[in-house]
Parts: sequence; C-alpha cells; structure tokens
Amino acid sequence: MQIERTAIPDVLIVRPKKFGDERGFFSETFKAAALEAFGVHHSWVQDNHSFSAAPGVVRGLHFQVGEHAQAKLIRVTRGALLDVAVDIRKGSPTYGRHVAVELSAENWTQLYIPIGFAHGFVTTAPNTEALYKVTTYWSQPNEGGVLWNDPDLGIAWPIPASEATINARDAGWPRLKDFDSPFVYAG
Repeated sequence: MQIERTAIPDVLIVRPKKFGDERGFFSETFKAAALEAFGVHHSWVQDNHSFSAAPGVVRGLHFQVGEHAQAKLIRVTRGALLDVAVDIRKGSPTYGRHVAVELSAENWTQLYIPIGFAHGFVTTAPNTEALYKVTTYWSQPNEGGVLWNDPDLGIAWPIPASEATINARDAGWPRLKDFDSPFVYAG
C-alpha cells in the first residue's frame, strides 16, 4: 500500500496494490497499520456505499460536528468521480484551500479526509459506486455543509453548475465567507 501526503498534509492519497491473474485480482483495500504510520489512528465504525447513475451527480460539501465529527476514507469500486476535501479548520494555514483527486475503479486510488474538512464529490462516469469508511455514525442534527460551487473555494469542478444534479439541501449550504466553522486547527 502506497500512501502520500497532498498539498494539505493531513489529507492523504492511498494507493492499494492490486494483484491480478487469470482468476481476477486481489487487493488489501484497508490496512490500519499503514495509515497509523502516517499518524492516522481511528476506530472505523461504519461503511457507507453511494451509487450515482449518471455523470454530474454532486454530493456535498458535507461534514459533521461535535462528537459526531467524522474522518473518512473514500474509494470507488465502479465508475469515477472527482473527490474534494476543503479545509474548514479555523487558524489552519490551509483554511479554505482544497484537495481534489480523481478516484476511479481503474486507478484504485483512495482519499483519506480527516476531521475538520468539508467533503464532496461529483461523478464523472455513469453508474459510479463509492464506498467509504467513517469514524462516527451519521447524525442528521450534527450535519453541516459548505456550498459546493462557492467561487471563493476555486474548485475546478469538471461540470458547469447548470449541468449538475444536486439535491436542494446541498444546493442551499452557505458560502465559506458566510460560515462560522466549529473546527479549530490544532497545529
């Protein structure tokens, strides 16, 4: 398993090895010790599975607060998407900056997103399935978000906003400049 830091060092790209033969392939898609070597020490409590039938489906930018704040480890088993993590930790040297990584069944890449980041993605292929581990259970009262296409974030989404399929909740999150983050950078 190859792990590398991104431009925001707390966000990690994880590339599991894939071993193939005439039968198919084998891959260790999660290995706690490998992540622990990069300072990631979590108990993962829930796996989520997301399916989007069409390209252009936007989900996010989401986070949870308080005792329900979540770290995530995202991967794609079918199709492709652009996965985005936005630093929303007050006082962080990378506050308001983001990391965007293509995750696909073909490239077998994963993204680790720590607590204190808003997370979202847009599908870039039909019939995309994303699987992700989280460190706390989903809690609707503790959920929040930032507007996915906030121009101040400068995210180069691969689709125009007019072509995005997005639900009303995600389209209604505030812009970062109108948002008082509950997360504080610990250094």
